[in-house]
Amino acid sequence: MLATPHRLRRTGVCSAPGRRLMRWLETGLVVGLASLFSASCAQEEPDPPGNPIVLGALLPFSGSESAIGRNLEQAMLLAVQDLNAAGGLDGRPFRLRSRDSHSSSERGFDELLKLLYTDQVHYLIGPEENGLARDIALDVKALDVFHMLPGYAAPAVARSEAMGGWMRLAPSSYDVGCTLARIAYDEGIDTVNSLAARDDYNTTVSSEFATHFAALGGRIFPSVTFTSGQQTYASKIESAFEADVGRTLLAAYPTTGSTIVTEWAVSGRPGTWLLGPALRTEVLLANIPTGSLDGYIGVSPSLSLRSECRATAEGHPVVDCTTGNAAAFIGHYSRLWDGEAPLPAAHFYYDGVVLIAMGLAYAQATSGAIPTSGHELHEIIRELNDPTHEAASWRDLPAAMAKLRAGIPLRYVGAAAEYQFDSYGANRHYFMQLWTVDGDAFVDLAPVGVSCVGRR
Repeated sequence: MLATPHRLRRTGVCSAPGRRLMRWLETGLVVGLASLFSASCAQEEPDPPGNPIVLGALLPFSGSESAIGRNLEQAMLLAVQDLNAAGGLDGRPFRLRSRDSHSSSERGFDELLKLLYTDQVHYLIGPEENGLARDIALDVKALDVFHMLPGYAAPAVARSEAMGGWMRLAPSSYDVGCTLARIAYDEGIDTVNSLAARDDYNTTVSSEFATHFAALGGRIFPSVTFTSGQQTYASKIESAFEADVGRTLLAAYPTTGSTIVTEWAVSGRPGTWLLGPALRTEVLLANIPTGSLDGYIGVSPSLSLRSECRATAEGHPVVDCTTGNAAAFIGHYSRLWDGEAPLPAAHFYYDGVVLIAMGLAYAQATSGAIPTSGHELHEIIRELNDPTHEAASWRDLPAAMAKLRAGIPLRYVGAAAEYQFDSYGANRHYFMQLWTVDGDAFVDLAPVGVSCVGRR
C-alpha cells in the first residue's frame, strides 16, 4: 500500500510509496527511483496552453505486440479530436499522453509508474498486457486513479473498492472461453485441448474453454503451453496434436501465432484449429501461407450493437445482426488515417476515451467540479449508463456533450457497444462474433449469443 492515498501534487507532501521503493530497490531500478523522487518532490509545472484534461495511455509501440499499438492509439486520438470539436470539457481540450509498454512487463511497468508519478495523470487507459494491469492495481487504488481497461486481455474487475476505479469494456476471457466451448460442443465435438501462450490472458482463455467444455459434457485432453518469442514451436505443435482430439484451441498473439501456423502447415496440417480472439489481425494473415487457415473458426467480440441484433429462433445460439454502426466507425476512422481500418479492439479504445469525457462533463455540470477521484468517476460512468437513460451516440458527440453540460444523464451508444456496466464496472456482453479465414481475408459469420454455464 502506498504511504498516502492522495496525489503528491494535491497534498504537497514529498513522500514516495513505500512498497514501490522497496520493489525498485530490490530489482535495481535506480534510475526509476531517482525519477520517482524528482517527480514527487519537484515544483508543479504550469499547465500547457489550453489547460487540457490529460488522459494517460500505455500501449505496445515496440516489441512482440507492436503491430497493434499504433492502431489503438489512433482510435484514441480520433476520440480526442471528436471531443474537442464538440467543445471539450466546457472549453478545456482533451489531450492524450501515450507511453510505450515495449510489450514487456518490466519496461512497461516502469512506463506505467512514469504516467502516474511523473506525468501525474488522473485518468489511465490500458495497458494491453494483462500482467501490467494487475501489477499497477495497488498504485491505482492508493492514488485513487481512474483506470479504463478497453483491451481484450484486461484483467477481470470483480470486486468493489473504496479507492480507485476500474472499468472493463471488452468481453472477458470467461465469455470468450465459454463461447468457444459452446461452438465446439454444438458441432458435435467430443474431445478438445489447447495450444496456449504462457501469459495471463491466453492461459485464462484456455482454462475457461476447458472448464466450460467439461461442464457441457465434453472430454478435456491436456493443454500444451509455450513461451512466446521462441525460434521454433515444432515440439509443442507435435505434443498438442498427438492426442488426436476433435478441436485444438490456438490461444496466442498474432506474431507468435503466425510462426506456429506456418510450422504447423509445413508439418502436414494435423488436426483442426479453433482460433482465439487475439489472432484476428492482419499481422497473422500477412505472415502465414495463404490458405493455410481457410475454413477454421475463430471468435472475437461482436461489434454489432445489441439493438442491431435479434435471435433467429428461440433457444438457438445464432443471432441475426446488422453492422451499420461498426461500418460507420470504420469509415470515420479510415478517413482520418489514410484508409487504414481500425482493429476490432480499436473500437473499444475510442469508446474508453469518450466514456471518461462523458463522465467528467456530467460531473462538472451536476456538482460544479471535475472529479479527480477514480472511485467517484467510476460510479458516475456506471450510473450514467443506466439502460433507462436517453441514448447518446458517438456519431453526434456535440449534441451529447451539450446535454451532459446541461446536467442531462445519457447512456453511451459507442463504436463497439451499447454500454451497461455491472456493479464492479464490467461491461455486459450478449453476443460474440464468429469468423473464418478465406485466403488473405477474414470473413464474418453469424454472431452467437453468450450463454455460459453458470454465467457470472
